Amino acid sequence: MSQSTQPAAAPKVDYQTDPSRYRHWRLKVEGPVATLVADIDENAGLRPGYKLKLNSYDLGVDIELADAVNRIRFEHPEVRTVVVTSGKDKVFCSGANIFMLGLSSHAWKVNFCKFTNETRNGLEDSSKHSGLKFLAAVNGSCAGGGYELALACDEIILVDDRSSSVSLPEVPLLGVLPGTGGLTRVTDKRHVRHDLADIFCTSQEGVRGQKAVDWRLVDAIAKPAVFQQVVRERADKLAAGSTRPAGAQGVTLTRVERQESADSLAYAHVTVQIDRARRNATFTVKAPQGAQPADIGAIVAAGASWWPLQMARELDDAILHMRTNELDIGTWILKTDGDAAGVLAADAAMMAHKDHWFVNETIGMLRRTFARLDVTSRSLFALIEPGSCFVGLLAELAFCADRAYMLDTADGAPAAIQLDEFNFGLLPMVNGQSRLARRFYEEAAPMEAVRAAAGKALLPADALKLGLVTATPDDIDWADEIRLELEQRAAMSPDSLTGLEANLRFAQQENMLTRIFGRLTAWQNWIFQRPNAVGEKGALKVYGKGEKAAFDLNRV
Repeated sequence: MSQSTQPAAAPKVDYQTDPSRYRHWRLKVEGPVATLVADIDENAGLRPGYKLKLNSYDLGVDIELADAVNRIRFEHPEVRTVVVTSGKDKVFCSGANIFMLGLSSHAWKVNFCKFTNETRNGLEDSSKHSGLKFLAAVNGSCAGGGYELALACDEIILVDDRSSSVSLPEVPLLGVLPGTGGLTRVTDKRHVRHDLADIFCTSQEGVRGQKAVDWRLVDAIAKPAVFQQVVRERADKLAAGSTRPAGAQGVTLTRVERQESADSLAYAHVTVQIDRARRNATFTVKAPQGAQPADIGAIVAAGASWWPLQMARELDDAILHMRTNELDIGTWILKTDGDAAGVLAADAAMMAHKDHWFVNETIGMLRRTFARLDVTSRSLFALIEPGSCFVGLLAELAFCADRAYMLDTADGAPAAIQLDEFNFGLLPMVNGQSRLARRFYEEAAPMEAVRAAAGKALLPADALKLGLVTATPDDIDWADEIRLELEQRAAMSPDSLTGLEANLRFAQQENMLTRIFGRLTAWQNWIFQRPNAVGEKGALKVYGKGEKAAFDLNRV
């Protein structure tokens, strides 16, 4: 196809924003309680072709939500409870915009669901690790993804006005599944009885009033006249049990600066180089330069430029950019560069002050960023070479990888790995397991061996013996072996690799979040491609057209 006849490329998605650019959310902070108001601009969809009516959302809405929650975490440490509510009359949120889904490619739908899942999982992560509690004040109809947002909160209060309800109508209405953890949270988190959950998830009509409480779909109801009072009282009670500091000065999240070319991304501490011919990208994370702040005053003064936080935000942005905008780049090569001592010094400072709210939130940002790698449908190869700094928290990059290769050379300073406390549970995967525990299936002997080796610079032979790397080619074989492994990977079916990697990365310990991601990968991914959902007469395609969906009635 000639260049002149190629379809125009879709505009790239930028995951960076700030409150001055919000079109869909309003943030109000009143002491220990912040309120996030969904007032979605129906004319501000991320892509043309649909209107965000009835407080429905698309990826752009969730990008703002993720940013707002991050700003509460860092810029408002005094906030202990976040109330999520609606600025529209009689509607809380009607979920993901159906016309957007009907117009979108398969990849767009799946990546959209993955990001919304990560954003909602992040609410629970902050509740668990930071004491930041979330209260859904459902002041209107609450359907599909809107109810899934409420489900991610610690508690749900529903206005009892005879019309407001909660529902998950995806199965009967759209021929798909709730895409943001709804099925899993209804059972695993809310403990809705199996038969009642079956009725709830196969009905277009919502459940309201006392019935919603009795079925455990919400925690409480309140009449319109006292709704705001009940919400505030419950928000204050949640805040009273929080560990977030009172009176602390927040840290402003400045924009992450990114230089972008046709085949590269460049940040202060992260670079991405794309090789389109080989369909891979090399992520290089750089160690900090110069002396690192050791006391808490200097750490807070550094703010958003403190290396662990700045690096985490840059890496997070790079992951999201590549995941959404570079679909055919199937293998990500993970490298590090720089002085290992700088990384270890930053780790030591975080360990010394891990109970301080800012350090704790920074560790949370690191935890969520590395977890984003774990659930990304790309092959991950780590290359550990002389000059690398796979130590401490950056060693987690190697343990995220599907394979890790370490160059064994007799010339110059050898490559090394060094472990510290960050490798033993401070940055767990979404299943709550450390990557080393996952690696060794929590078997006592190998875990004791790597624990005993913590603090030592492990050369290739040591790392291989301990099981920390896949192989240690010498400098004669290195280039050819890595090239062949990458070429072999690139020749395989992306679909089978996605399924393989998702299974192997979470091989032993499961929890609610792994089931959410697993079901998205296996079930929803498949359903999104079936004609019952996306065929010419599929439910997603005919929605809103007054036509009845035509289903292939074979069970498969």
